[in-house]
Amino acid sequence: MDTTAALAEFIEKHPRLFVLTGAGCSTESGIPDYRDAQGEWKRPPPVTYQAFMGEDATRRRYWARSLVGWQVMGQARPGAAHHALARLEAADRIGLLLTQNVDGLHDAAGSRRTIDLHGRIDTVRCMACEHRLPRAELQRMLLSRNPGWAALEARAAPDGDADLEEVDFASFDVPACPVCGGLLKPDVVFFGESVPRERVKAAFAALDASDAVLVVGSSLMVYSGFRFVQTAAAAGKPIAALNLGRTRADDLLALKVQAPVGATLAAVTDEMVGRPFRS
Repeated sequence: MDTTAALAEFIEKHPRLFVLTGAGCSTESGIPDYRDAQGEWKRPPPVTYQAFMGEDATRRRYWARSLVGWQVMGQARPGAAHHALARLEAADRIGLLLTQNVDGLHDAAGSRRTIDLHGRIDTVRCMACEHRLPRAELQRMLLSRNPGWAALEARAAPDGDADLEEVDFASFDVPACPVCGGLLKPDVVFFGESVPRERVKAAFAALDASDAVLVVGSSLMVYSGFRFVQTAAAAGKPIAALNLGRTRADDLLALKVQAPVGATLAAVTDEMVGRPFRS
């Protein structure tokens, strides 16, 4: 049986899927991933919550790089993987899609039964008064205060920033919260920061109600995502993974498909929506 047929059979046998997605879903949309085929870092790890909150220099560097990188992230559009998963949801095959990504592309593709485990990069949060504003609005504020930075070019990075190096960030002007003057932070979970409890609780409830897990485009090296697969395995739920390269859960999988994520999911859904689903 070829890989597309095996994945289609897994989906058909398990009509209530818990889907967990990662960076591999969004690479076709121009957003780089973090890790190589062995699950190792391709680049320095992202900024930590402690450094961002505690160091003015870190915040200046982050927002300067974000100003440049937002030109890619802000214009990213859903790819084949996002659209295929939205079609599976529309066919009532997905109970919940839990994404580790912060790009909002599943929502843009039409998926509605979703939880953004690590938040959304398109929203900015005041750490003092909890005011939120669109990242696009903050981009206008950043550009008005730092007009010379708009012309800088750098390779896009996974966190919505850019690999902007050998630049003096000391003069970069970071705006404060327009409501209270507090510190602004992307509304995402940084390394070293806890995922909000209500998200975790809702995700585990959906996992409990599912009959199988499908991992798409994730190496599962981050524990906040891997724990859901661990829990599914302990409960005896079948787990399949579609991912290029190694995952942390390889020894827990009932099915492993190492193939391009977008093309494979598109082929599966094209085949399945053309005939009645079998529950």
